[in-house]
Amino acid sequence: MNYGFVKVAAATPKIKVGDCLSNANEVVNLIKDSAKDNISLIVLPELCITGYTCSDLFLQDSLLEKAKEGLIKIVKETENLEILSVVGLPLLYNGILLNVAAVICKGEILGFVPKSYIPNYSEFYELRHFTSGRNIEDLIDVSEEFKDVPISCDLVFSCKNMPEFKLGVEICEDLWVPMPPSTNLALGGATVIANPSASDEVTGKDKYRRNLIMQQSARCLCGYVYADAGEGESSTDLVFAGHNIIAENGSLLKESKRFSMEMAVSYMDFNKIIAERRRIKSFADDFDAYDYIEFDLKFKDITDDFDRFVDPKPFVPQRDEERNERCEEILMIQAMGLKKRLEHTNCKQAVLGISGGLDSTLALLVTVKAFDLLNMPREQILAVTMPGFGTTDRTYNNAVEMIKSVGATFKEINIGEQVKRHLDEIGHDMSNKDITYENAQARYRTYLLMDLANEHNGMVIGTGDLSELALGWATYNGDHMSMYGVNSSVPKTLIRHLVRFYADTCDDDKLNRILLDVLDTPVSPELLPPDKGEIAQKTEDVVGPYELHDFFLYNVLRFGFVPEKVFFLAKHAFKDAFDEETILKWLKVFYRRFFSQQFKRSCLPDGPKVGSVAISPRGDLRMPSDAVSREWLLRLEELG
Repeated sequence: MNYGFVKVAAATPKIKVGDCLSNANEVVNLIKDSAKDNISLIVLPELCITGYTCSDLFLQDSLLEKAKEGLIKIVKETENLEILSVVGLPLLYNGILLNVAAVICKGEILGFVPKSYIPNYSEFYELRHFTSGRNIEDLIDVSEEFKDVPISCDLVFSCKNMPEFKLGVEICEDLWVPMPPSTNLALGGATVIANPSASDEVTGKDKYRRNLIMQQSARCLCGYVYADAGEGESSTDLVFAGHNIIAENGSLLKESKRFSMEMAVSYMDFNKIIAERRRIKSFADDFDAYDYIEFDLKFKDITDDFDRFVDPKPFVPQRDEERNERCEEILMIQAMGLKKRLEHTNCKQAVLGISGGLDSTLALLVTVKAFDLLNMPREQILAVTMPGFGTTDRTYNNAVEMIKSVGATFKEINIGEQVKRHLDEIGHDMSNKDITYENAQARYRTYLLMDLANEHNGMVIGTGDLSELALGWATYNGDHMSMYGVNSSVPKTLIRHLVRFYADTCDDDKLNRILLDVLDTPVSPELLPPDKGEIAQKTEDVVGPYELHDFFLYNVLRFGFVPEKVFFLAKHAFKDAFDEETILKWLKVFYRRFFSQQFKRSCLPDGPKVGSVAISPRGDLRMPSDAVSREWLLRLEELG
């Protein structure tokens, strides 16, 4: 299985300027080595068969003839390899000289793509030798053996064995212009762009080049493989660093160290690219404008070879600086959403249930921020703690101290006697600690909050998070319901960082201490009696680790991956934390709960979207409440 992954490479051969056969040998060796390493696409630099810096030697027939011989040598010596190669050379066409990329596969020249934009400035005066191929669409004979080879800028090379793998080509300068050819190639179906390039190295240019490639891959929702000229090119006026880059959908997958002749190699995820495009209909407009050239490749099983980094916390940035920026931004989005709702309803009072757990803590902090933005007194936040059968001293004390520390109005209502009376009314035995026993507490708390909101002309602020809502870990018409849910699109793994960020940046030492203790408290609804004063009911013991469920949620909702691929990715992401049996067990739980609990998400209160994955029934997740999970679970059963 390859799960939509294709191993790609950008490589820089050490060339000799003007020595075409020597350069062809270097290219052949690189292609052969790459094929042994299960690489399916290799991109080599612009004009690498001759060298980019040949200058007026491009006007010599001998060089052009040898370049053609070099190309044929490469084609023939790689004909038994399962690899698609993109190689640069000069090519005569109807009396004009073109700078082209030859696309080669298994003994065939599939096509030539000429450079569209020819630079005309001091260090790159290509117009002296080359002509733009933008308006060419023809067939060309290379030799008696290779005739009627397509030549055009409008070629898309399509893999029969993996329809998602479609290659477009642009050359060096083409990327740097206002409207790169890759933009239209992507609109025409290309999912990966190859760029054979020769970009000289001057101070600071590497950052611009890297950002340009990442931005273009983001705009085009594609993979981008950029192969740069390097050592061996003439240093008469310029130096080339072999800066090879592979990007995907705006992310940098791999980058070679400059001046090292290092190859950049990475797995590219074509399922991910197609999943992104499914959501954006712009990528189905111009298919008729392009000529599709088919090729076939055999892809090997990647199970033992896969080395692409898989982020175990896709909702949480890895770098501290980026994570802090993300936390600050999300807190502001949450607060601004609540601010707008309070302004629109002319509501001067907020009502929250505070348990001393993570979710209600974040909701309180967001509400405080919204009230500060509105210049409204924090005393108008009514924070209610409602101890019940499972409340521990630790969470109770944290809730009380936190409410007082932020300056909200504190109210305590012990729900024990009222819930006992209610359970007696419906004939439920108090010794039976079942779901009725648990949910009666959750619903009674919401009942109190709603009535308090009426009493104080306020609105109930919901505390439930994205992870809980995805799993249906919320009591229907209990903590499931509110008048505005500030945490509804924030996953549990991210909530921890939001609370920690608030703790680290607040000026109140006491509040900081409380928040850190909240972070250290096991996640629990506290609906079952404590065990020797400690929390007896730990959520992750029942539904599974949230770090796994957030990973599943991201890959299932963001990209629509099949269960087998989600499992494959999870194995790599959590190889040092969970065994395969554990991952598979909780993945099955995720799918069962995700499908069966949609009815709770179909009637969610309003709440602000903070990231690319959300489950609002009004736009982000329009899923029938009675959809069946059988097909997804059957696929997992086949895995074990």
